Amino acid sequence: MPPKKGTVTKPSTVEATGKSRRRSHRISLSSKKSAYFEDNDNSDEELPPRKTAKTTAKGKPSRRIKAQVKESDDELQYEDAKDISEDDGRDAAFAEDNSESEGERPVAQKRGRGRPPKTQTKTTQKSNKKTQDLERTKITPKARGKSKREKEADSEEPIVDEDSDDDDDDDDDENRITFIPAIQLRDTDGVEYEDTRLHKNTFLFLEDLKANNKRSWLKSHDKEYRRSLKDWESFVETLTEKIIEADETIPWLPVKDVIFRIYRDVRFSKDQTPYKPHFSAGWSRTGRKGPYACYYVHVEPGRCLVGGGVWHPEADALARLRASVDERPHRISRVLTNPTFRKTFLPEAKSGSEKSVIAAFAAKNQANALKTKPKGFHPDHKYIELLKLRNYTISTQINDSDLLADDAQDKVMSVISAMVEFVTFLNSVVRPDPNAESDSDEADGGTEEQEGEEDEDDEE
Repeated sequence: MPPKKGTVTKPSTVEATGKSRRRSHRISLSSKKSAYFEDNDNSDEELPPRKTAKTTAKGKPSRRIKAQVKESDDELQYEDAKDISEDDGRDAAFAEDNSESEGERPVAQKRGRGRPPKTQTKTTQKSNKKTQDLERTKITPKARGKSKREKEADSEEPIVDEDSDDDDDDDDDENRITFIPAIQLRDTDGVEYEDTRLHKNTFLFLEDLKANNKRSWLKSHDKEYRRSLKDWESFVETLTEKIIEADETIPWLPVKDVIFRIYRDVRFSKDQTPYKPHFSAGWSRTGRKGPYACYYVHVEPGRCLVGGGVWHPEADALARLRASVDERPHRISRVLTNPTFRKTFLPEAKSGSEKSVIAAFAAKNQANALKTKPKGFHPDHKYIELLKLRNYTISTQINDSDLLADDAQDKVMSVISAMVEFVTFLNSVVRPDPNAESDSDEADGGTEEQEGEEDEDDEE
């Protein structure tokens, strides 16, 4: 068509600038091709004439044309980047190798004329920023490094993870089951357990406990311990009846109130072994505990004892004992010099010698005795050795075979019977009965001089 009047035909952009129009080298993965900046020579359809770009006076494109070219180029880059990001398994160079000929490319639809609306420009700018961020941060699967499994498969020598092996070994150790054979009870060798004597297996158990004084060992030998404990309890229960016959002040008490526990208190002890390697029991007016003097039986392989007395009395009780020794020494002297008592518990003392008997008795209680005189007493006191004592106990050792014999309790009672007078004297001083006779020389049947004369007559 001929140009309208009043319009001046301006040279095209190519003619004005003298340069060829820029051609897009970016190819999208879709079958469509953008032909906005290319001349479509092969198309059969006649496109309407393009609006010629206005140039400045010097022949350069205006700023509006540059903005449109830049926006269209950025939009094409965004479309191409979006297509590549959707294809996770392909390489970015696949599009260049698989490019189609220019003649076979389909014609892209023509964009609308004029400048795009402002809303479209803003969304395009935002999408361009997102595309740039994706191109910077996104990494295709092939661009990533190979996984650990693929590296191990590709390498000729597989990588061995030592830490994992150690973890497997630890798991195996935790899941490992250890079978411990059950501990069988000892054979009785045809000897039955009886209430009036102890069994030899009880002594064998105590020997093993002394050699293996551990909680784990006792737990594994629990059946043997229970059987030995039952043997000891039955022996104590039958012995209690005979002790009550010898001393009427001893009441009948349950076995649990008479026997001592096998567990040791290691809180303030240097010896940290958890168990006592012996069985023991104490008979008094209040059982194994209390302020009264008691009878004591101790069973330990190689060290079986029968004794009694007051061990670690309270301050008031100890003060009463010292007062009795100071004011009426003849009473304790008569008990200690008793022929049966001296022969049973103080065989090393001379017969009829009060000084020798008192020295032997004091020697047996030197464990907690004072090194100097107690407060309030003269150092030249005649019975100063008795006043220094903190314990008033006595004991004698018997053979293990005596407790295994048929007359085991008779042998034990022969020792306890010789001690009844001693225990009765201690209880009368420590805890006298309300209706007891007065502790005076007249009540004892005479003065100290008269008792001395009677002792001389006995020696003759």
